Amino acid sequence: MEHCEALIIGGSAGSLEVLLKVLPGLKETLSFPIIIVLHRKSGKDRILTDLLASKTVLNVSEATEKDKIEPATVYIAPPDYHLLIENDRTFSLDASEKVNFSRPSIDVTFENAAAVYGENVVCLLLSGANTDGTAGLKDVQISGGRVLVQDPETATVRYMPENALLHVAADAVLDPEHIADFINKL
Repeated sequence: MEHCEALIIGGSAGSLEVLLKVLPGLKETLSFPIIIVLHRKSGKDRILTDLLASKTVLNVSEATEKDKIEPATVYIAPPDYHLLIENDRTFSLDASEKVNFSRPSIDVTFENAAAVYGENVVCLLLSGANTDGTAGLKDVQISGGRVLVQDPETATVRYMPENALLHVAADAVLDPEHIADFINKL
């Protein structure tokens, strides 16, 4: 990896607590965007965006169609859409079939990010209760990107990170207390 062009974080049950610990520790001078894909209920409220924005000095917004992806910004995948990244570093939203019973699907965004950013993407999989994220992490690894997984021992729901570690050789297994420091050094 020459440099991190984007950090993609995927999570489900139990991952919001981790994000609330990580976001306050991030430097406002990050040279890359953070794109968060969380399994969430559908709806048009801004509760998640406002909650995460209250915990960080970085700009936080829900990704919208054709948004230009900017560094030092936290983007959240909107509910009911798969979040895709175009080659011109803008977002597109996809309302196709659910993947792993999920839309947004972590696998869809990880796989897409691996194709767009290649070796310069870093993907982090957090707590959750299904297998979403594992296939995408495989693609990230094949493309030369970095694979990070939350330590299952620290996960509220350990199935998702445990499943990933069974199928992908992670570059790092992190506990929530060390994730912000790790990100700041990317």
